[in-house]
Amino acid sequence: MYQACIFDLDGTLADTVDSIAYVANQILERFGLPAQPVEDYKYHAGDGGDVLMERCMKAAGSDMSRLEEGQKLYREIFAKNPLYKVKVFDGMKETLKELKNRGMKLAVLSNKPSEATYLAVTGLFGEELFDSIMGLKPGMKRKPAPDNALKIAEEFCVEPKECIYIGDTNTDMQTGKAAGMYTVGVLWGFRDRKELEENQADQIIAAPEEILKIQEGRND
Repeated sequence: MYQACIFDLDGTLADTVDSIAYVANQILERFGLPAQPVEDYKYHAGDGGDVLMERCMKAAGSDMSRLEEGQKLYREIFAKNPLYKVKVFDGMKETLKELKNRGMKLAVLSNKPSEATYLAVTGLFGEELFDSIMGLKPGMKRKPAPDNALKIAEEFCVEPKECIYIGDTNTDMQTGKAAGMYTVGVLWGFRDRKELEENQADQIIAAPEEILKIQEGRND
């Protein structure tokens, strides 16, 4: 039986695209660049704030001379208010509580900076629901490297094959696969079915409560 669930944050647990766009567009405008459409941030996001700023600055026509400054500003602004315009997806809180009641270990693994990840998760779900909350710290490998997913499994004293890895992007599916975990792609997030299928999601779901059915199955 599965013993743990590891969740991505942005686009999986919560709808954060408005929040991401709000911060990044502030920086673009400060640099004299045009703000980018909110919808485009579904594709700029997923690989951490540094990559996001690189993508949106390129899209805005930047010569990239201020990239490092933009990346630093993104981290600073986000840390001040990581919950601005952030909404938990319908059915997610109830699903997480039921998983917890069943004795599952729950974790968040995000490419968002560590402090912002912790503040967002605890602000949305409280401090007791998740057993591990891991964002990106200096020197850490970002997803899709499997290192931190495997670290969480080790922390939980479970085998990778006993973990369900849940996310909404190619990065998440690649992370879960590289870690040897059962990968679940979600359709309520930032990307579409085609991307999840192309990145070999073991299962694709349309609603959070479907995670409960997966958890009841066996990983053989």
